[in-house]
Amino acid sequence: QCSQPSQPGQSQIMKIRIQGSLDQLNQYPDFNNYLIFVLTKLKSEDEPTRSLSGLILKNNVKAHYQNFPNGVSDFIKSECLQNIGDSSPLIRATVGILITTIASKGELQNWPELLPKLCLLLDSEDYNTCEGAFGALQKICEDSAEILDSDMLDRPLNIMIPKFLQFFKHSSPKIRSHAIACVNQFIISRTQALMLHIDPFIENLFALAADEEPEVRKNVCRALVMLLEVRMDRLLPHMHNIIEYMLQRTQDQDENVALEACEFWLTLAEQPVCKDVLCGHLSQLTPVLVNGMKYSEIDIILLKGDIEEDEAIPDNEQDIRPRFHRSRTVAQQHEGDGIEDEEDDDDDELDDDDTISDWNLRKCSAAALDVLANVFRDDLLLHILPLLKELLFHPEWVIKESGILVLGAIAEGCMQGMIPYLPELIPHLIQCLSDKKALVRSITCWTLSRYAHWVVSQPPDIHLKPLMTELLKRILDSNKRVQEAACSAFATLEEEACTELVPYLAYILDTLVFAFSKYQHKNLLILYDAIGTLADSVGHHLNKPEYIQMLMPPLIQKWNQLKDEDKDLFPLLECLSSVATALQSGFLPYCEPVYQRCVNLVQKTLAQAMSQPDQYEAPDKDFMIVALDLLSGLAEGLGGNIEQLVARSNILTLMYQCMQDKMPEVRQSSFALLGDLTKACFQHVKPCVADFMPILGTNLNPELISVCNNATWAIGEISIQMGPEMQPYIAMVLHQLVEIINRPNTPKTLLENTGTTRWHSITIGRLGYVCPQEVAPMLQQFIRPWCTSLRNIRDNEEKDSAFRGICTMISVNPGGVVQDFIFFCDAVASWVNPKDDLRDMFYKILHGFKDQVGEENWRRFSDQFPMPLKERLATFYGV
Repeated sequence: QCSQPSQPGQSQIMKIRIQGSLDQLNQYPDFNNYLIFVLTKLKSEDEPTRSLSGLILKNNVKAHYQNFPNGVSDFIKSECLQNIGDSSPLIRATVGILITTIASKGELQNWPELLPKLCLLLDSEDYNTCEGAFGALQKICEDSAEILDSDMLDRPLNIMIPKFLQFFKHSSPKIRSHAIACVNQFIISRTQALMLHIDPFIENLFALAADEEPEVRKNVCRALVMLLEVRMDRLLPHMHNIIEYMLQRTQDQDENVALEACEFWLTLAEQPVCKDVLCGHLSQLTPVLVNGMKYSEIDIILLKGDIEEDEAIPDNEQDIRPRFHRSRTVAQQHEGDGIEDEEDDDDDELDDDDTISDWNLRKCSAAALDVLANVFRDDLLLHILPLLKELLFHPEWVIKESGILVLGAIAEGCMQGMIPYLPELIPHLIQCLSDKKALVRSITCWTLSRYAHWVVSQPPDIHLKPLMTELLKRILDSNKRVQEAACSAFATLEEEACTELVPYLAYILDTLVFAFSKYQHKNLLILYDAIGTLADSVGHHLNKPEYIQMLMPPLIQKWNQLKDEDKDLFPLLECLSSVATALQSGFLPYCEPVYQRCVNLVQKTLAQAMSQPDQYEAPDKDFMIVALDLLSGLAEGLGGNIEQLVARSNILTLMYQCMQDKMPEVRQSSFALLGDLTKACFQHVKPCVADFMPILGTNLNPELISVCNNATWAIGEISIQMGPEMQPYIAMVLHQLVEIINRPNTPKTLLENTGTTRWHSITIGRLGYVCPQEVAPMLQQFIRPWCTSLRNIRDNEEKDSAFRGICTMISVNPGGVVQDFIFFCDAVASWVNPKDDLRDMFYKILHGFKDQVGEENWRRFSDQFPMPLKERLATFYGV
């Protein structure tokens, strides 16, 4: 690495020359013949140059293979097969890459001799030929596994898999490794040809368990991990031995083998048998995983663990991960209303050092400990606690650091059992926040965030205040990794503490605003998130002149600096959206330029999409999505104050286009904005309702759950504003809504459907409220799922309007509810305190039904009620 810079070699010069003239050269049909000639025949050239020629040919195959003249493609194919056994490993590998590239261009069907020929070459006496053929087969198995297992090719795997199994005992480690890697491609898909030979396959794997070649051991481990998922039945009889083996391999000298073996514990934790088969081994496994959680020496070098202060060094732009914007869903906006968003946000996964190769033994061990803590809960603590005592107070920082990571990894699964130790541990961790090693400070931030829920449950002066004070200091740390960890941890603390933070707002804002002037590029993006989360957490408490004066100038300054094409706008727009919603009228002085720019971003993106409809480089629609979402935030925060801005812009015309965009996320965000504008300034939406409703109707497709939810919500909001004038549009949407709430729930869709059916039920109720004559005739088709989906949400405006609708419909069509009346009673009882006039509606319906059927029948009917329901109805409604 550190030798003198060499003169550019021939291959580099050739590379530069070739790159420049490739486009022209590709005009010559013979060009590809030259390339294959250089690769396979021109032995006088050095190997890197020959390989480069083959790689250029591979790229041409990828891009233009269908245009190759027949003679050329036949020549290339025969040359490949003749030279697969070249004496140079580099040339063999290049030929193999070329073969699999041709095969994956749909040529496996048009090259029938390829697989038989390669399988035949496996039996060659010549090592190079056998290895080259196996290398090519391995690549084909990786790239074309599905086609190999289909009828298109007359099922070659029936011959290939038994053939591969013969080579598990070959004398060459490289060949053994290829053989296992080939078979491994077919485990997850449960390929029939492999399932027929599953027992010999597993026996052969066991025979290779102690192979001296790391690559072979790695492939054995990988196979066992996959078999755990698909053929647990075959592994169970040997499970004790497999676990013992994997314990050894997780400590393998070769880190790649250890990592592959460590995946075994992650996969096993997801299996129902995990607890039974692993409980006897926990005392051995726990120390192995804990030991794997230490930084290796190479990790510390890669993480520049010896550089403590780097805040002044600008970020390397390649290190900044692309940000993806999550489109606005109605469910998120209304979390406070008891309509929870079912998306579980895994923001706090074990991601404490994302700059080195993403997945390593440390992360895998930590993830395994995390999932096992969730399986074994407090039983795991028997084995962990004795180790933790030693680790957390260890004089060597690397060991202490791993102890803090262990503590964070078990937080979720072992929380109950940890509670007695937390009053002592949390102060110790808060002390570690000022450790002299940056890597200790950063991991401590993460671990403390995993216990934030408990910290917030205690009186604030005990832990919350000291933790917050120290975390804010770490946000201003002189080390960038610590800044990042502290910012993320603080965002988690904000979510847990919510309004508990209000007394400290001045102090918090002081720190966050100071960080603006301090942070390099990457951490700025995380800072936006911490500010947005703060706004979401404290809401209108942020709307004080002195806070606004601190917070808005730096945000607006960044806003003015960024160009429209800059991806950094995403996190900034998301942040401003939260801030606008929290500040409400306090955001008024800033709203005009922000509003205008969002409208421009939408307009610009639409114009680009129009001018280049099928271009390779489609415009980045994320800009438009984020802008629509910020406009929603403005409409929600400013309410009626947004009216003049809407009046002076063409936003409704733009929304009409966005609502018909091909990309679901664009439609999703435009429907959210439609709902928010309907609430804020309906006078501008009303003239467009006739155009919008048919589009909303066609988007009630439950396959695209978030689009469907937002469209449904918008329909409900529009109907409340339209009143009886909604009548002409009912037919466009009612049947789909009723169909959706009657969908059978599979366990997989159950969670997402609960959110969906609630919105659909609320909207059906609202439609029935404004147009009872149109909706009531269908009452019988939806009353049961309607009642069950709305009984579980808290009292709120949406629920109120929906229940007024159902009562109005029952008065129009009382027969529609008779068969399911018990469900209606249960839904009514779910109200804690309905408004007086709504309570009267319930009273009239319940007593009307009771009078209708008579005392005797009512008693028989109400005897079926569970006791709590009976008591509630008697107490509140006297029935």
